[in-house]
Amino acid sequence: MIDKQHLINRFISYVTIDTESNPKSTTTPSSEKQWNLANKLVEELKTIGMQEISIDQNAYIMATLSSNVNQEVPTIGFISHFDTSPDFTGANVKPQIIEDYDGKDIVLNAVENIVLSPDYFEDLLQYKGQTLITTDGTTLLGADDKAGITEIVTAMEYLIQHPEIKHGKIRIGFTPDEEIGRGAHKFDVEKFGAEWAYTMDGSQIGELEFENFNAAGAVVTIQGKIVHPGYAKGKMINSLYIATDFINSLPRMETPELTEDRQGFFHLTAVSGKVDQTVLEYIIRDHNKDHFEARKEMLQKLVRELNSQLNQELIQIEIKDQYFNMREKIEPVMHIVTIAEEAIKMAGIQPIVKPIRGGTDGSQLSYKGLPCPNIFAGGHNFHGRYEYVPVESMQKAVEVIINIAQLTAQK
Repeated sequence: MIDKQHLINRFISYVTIDTESNPKSTTTPSSEKQWNLANKLVEELKTIGMQEISIDQNAYIMATLSSNVNQEVPTIGFISHFDTSPDFTGANVKPQIIEDYDGKDIVLNAVENIVLSPDYFEDLLQYKGQTLITTDGTTLLGADDKAGITEIVTAMEYLIQHPEIKHGKIRIGFTPDEEIGRGAHKFDVEKFGAEWAYTMDGSQIGELEFENFNAAGAVVTIQGKIVHPGYAKGKMINSLYIATDFINSLPRMETPELTEDRQGFFHLTAVSGKVDQTVLEYIIRDHNKDHFEARKEMLQKLVRELNSQLNQELIQIEIKDQYFNMREKIEPVMHIVTIAEEAIKMAGIQPIVKPIRGGTDGSQLSYKGLPCPNIFAGGHNFHGRYEYVPVESMQKAVEVIINIAQLTAQK
């Protein structure tokens, strides 16, 4: 149904444009280069025949596909982000197309001996016989979330070209800066005007998610005192040792690499320091709101206890909430999840309903009044050199969007 080569060409035209976001920037978008893809998308939406196309001063894009039915139908939306993660470079992406994947190792880069292997990434074996798009091992790919954008644009184009497929009004939105947690910050929900929406930002084919982590960030600052080591006895306070005590006082088994499903964690993301000051940066995650609050309190309590042991207020902590579990906002409107589940089954896929071990624009949008479950975009191993996407998964995601449009018009 969906032309494979057309989909590949569109996807590659997006991923070869560098849109890495910048967490240190205070502008929106956080990097000027995000405008390059944003402006291209606006022109492409005009070309395929979308209506009410707009791009605001912060590069948020919105467009409309008008209803082609007489009855009143809820306005729905589809949303993806066009930035890529600052965790790994997205510059000079050189996609490789692997036709009829044979289930063996894929040499991404022979010179640097970078291999994508099913011995380590077992999910690859699900896609034997399919067409994979990979990196060349030196950059990320950008399927997160340019696969989602590709799927939404392709679905809209298909619906425009096939007016016999009945649907209500559909709004689409593309956002900057999702990868640094700001994608929904300046999203105008009222202007978007949908009753609900779906982010096309999941991973494996079949994924459907309507719950995610509660999330916070913590910065722990430890003050020391530098004195010449030859005269340090009773005078020097080495903040690095205090930082080590702080790190080792948290439960070692509650870290990302040792947890799964709905299990929460503390994640030490950065350490910078010298004798006179050390700064620790953590992210805190938990699906359960009570457990989330308990994790934040655990950090506060540890600061108090260590300061008490030191007989000085040498440790300070700042905790900021980042986003919350969207389940609370989705449960009152569970029919929107049911529609998505049915649409996935219509595409011949078994839905994988699971919690997100992370967050999406949808979590923040749900709290802004736009309930927004998350649907697979098809990619794997996001944010790194081993990222890949099966083209057939992207084709199925396009089908799911079209199916949702039809099902909504029938309800």
